[in-house]
Amino acid sequence: MPLTFRVSPMAIILIAFALAACATDVVSQKAPISSINSEKALALKGYDAVAYFTDQRPVSGSADFAYRWHNVDWRFATAEHRDTFTADPAKYAPQYGGYCAFAISRGYIADIDPEDWAIENGKLYLNNNSLAQRLWDIDRPGNIVAGDHNWPLVPKLAEPAG
Repeated sequence: MPLTFRVSPMAIILIAFALAACATDVVSQKAPISSINSEKALALKGYDAVAYFTDQRPVSGSADFAYRWHNVDWRFATAEHRDTFTADPAKYAPQYGGYCAFAISRGYIADIDPEDWAIENGKLYLNNNSLAQRLWDIDRPGNIVAGDHNWPLVPKLAEPAG
């Protein structure tokens, strides 16, 4: 039996405000963004990308176990996690450059909260907040298809050589 969800008009209003507060429309997005969501060249707000897979939870990384990939610093909780990432960064890096998966699926750009995440089909997806996470969870496969379609349409900054 298929699952059905009822969404109240108030929930729709809250969703609209949440997206408007934290997002920029991809269609009107003219200025290119970094291909990796980072603040001060630090990916995942300093969280360990590998820990989502191995520990099944977000874990803060350490500057002692850092690795530079795509001109962004990635931090890890342990040397083992750093080495695991170094061997196959694309396997552990979040989808959509670490921007909010729900926002991307809806054609917007939004930052993330490392505490709002999911692994689906071996890939890490992050969301902006718990509301975005719940909305993304309602139809993960559909949101992934939409996000996979929308992400290439977002203009990206060219990466510096080196």
